[in-house]
Amino acid sequence: MSLAALCAALMFFGVVAYAIFAGADFGSGVWDLLAGDAETGGARRHQIDRSIGPVWEANHVWLIYVLVFMWTAFPRAFAAMITTLFVPWLFVGLGIVLRGSGFAFRKFAETLRQARFYGAAFAASSVITPFFLGMIAGAIASGRVHLLDGRHPDLLTSWTGPTSWVGGVLAVLTCSFLAATFLAADSHRAGDQEMANYFGRRALVSGVLSGAVAMIAIAPIESDAHTLADGLQGKAAPFVAISAVAGLFALWRLRAQRYARARVGAVIAVAAVVIGWGVAQYPDVLVDHAEIGDVAGARSTLYGLLIVFAIAAVTAVPAMVWLFVLVNRRDWADDAHRAPSAG
Repeated sequence: MSLAALCAALMFFGVVAYAIFAGADFGSGVWDLLAGDAETGGARRHQIDRSIGPVWEANHVWLIYVLVFMWTAFPRAFAAMITTLFVPWLFVGLGIVLRGSGFAFRKFAETLRQARFYGAAFAASSVITPFFLGMIAGAIASGRVHLLDGRHPDLLTSWTGPTSWVGGVLAVLTCSFLAATFLAADSHRAGDQEMANYFGRRALVSGVLSGAVAMIAIAPIESDAHTLADGLQGKAAPFVAISAVAGLFALWRLRAQRYARARVGAVIAVAAVVIGWGVAQYPDVLVDHAEIGDVAGARSTLYGLLIVFAIAAVTAVPAMVWLFVLVNRRDWADDAHRAPSAG
């Protein structure tokens, strides 16, 4: 493996981590949106707050990691992606800011009306952000983002093709599936079986919808993103198969109310499909326009990135792992279950 390819692989590790952990956070906002009014949805929103409260902000570390890696290791590709897809990236940025402020301010709202306003901002932006991230992925995968090299990008059609719409819808559904599965497992661990079954049913429905949309998406992807389609049917086929099997396992365990095991299946399913997407478009950074080796930065820069990654691997990563260990301990779950419901 070349130095540039190694840097690309490490960058894509961040993409997979962000898809799983931030995906579950975004999906929690979807279920917050659908939780009901203040009376019926108070306990559900409280469980969402307790599940994502300690980790929701930490998960954006992965997005920062990916962007920094890309603009440092592959600056020309990064410039093309940010410039061409300026509009969806704008919505992503606004969504992240509104989501964070809504989630934080809702806890300190002085009136129910203010709490509803901030809650709506949190929930709506939790749908908007993954949707436009999925559209960005679809735009790149369909070959609509090319190196600038003096050319002017199309700021509209570059991200509104069929593959982009498929990516946006699948991103929202996948996040919803992940979040509901995580919330069901958290509720079960806290001893609230009724809440666990509530989220478990929604995980089952969103998981089935995700699989159905993925099957329907085959046709538009084949007609709109030939390189991606060929890769998914060829070198990435094992990952697609793993994702399908893991997804079915998760649905099976959800139906049996074995939520901890269902969570493992859901994580593997999402990780496998994201890895499959990366393998399918390899060795392209920008599909059909820029390969890894052609747009990589200077070797000294790439070596510097590897050193920074090694430092982060022994500092930041263990801290994040310990954070997740703490919030998944039984005593944390018991404390969450004893806390009063929020309206």
